[in-house]
Amino acid sequence: MGELVKTIAKALVDNPDAVEVNEIEGQQSVIIELKVAPEDMGKVIGKQGRIAQAIRTLVKAAALKEKKRVIVEII
Repeated sequence: MGELVKTIAKALVDNPDAVEVNEIEGQQSVIIELKVAPEDMGKVIGKQGRIAQAIRTLVKAAALKEKKRVIVEII
C-alpha cells in the first residue's frame, strides 16, 4: 500500500525526493503517513481535498483484497 501512495505522490509533486511514506501496521488496520515538502502540500491535497480523497479511495480499494482497513494521513 505504501508503494502505491508513494508512486502517486511522486507523480503529483514538484519535489519527488522529499516524498516520504511511513506504514504503521496494526492487527486489522494500516496507517499510511505521507509527508511531502511544504510547497507541495496543496498539490497533494487538491482543491477541496479532491486529490487526497482520490488517493484514499484508490488505497482502500487495493486494501479490500487484503481485508484490512487503511487510513491515509497527509502530514
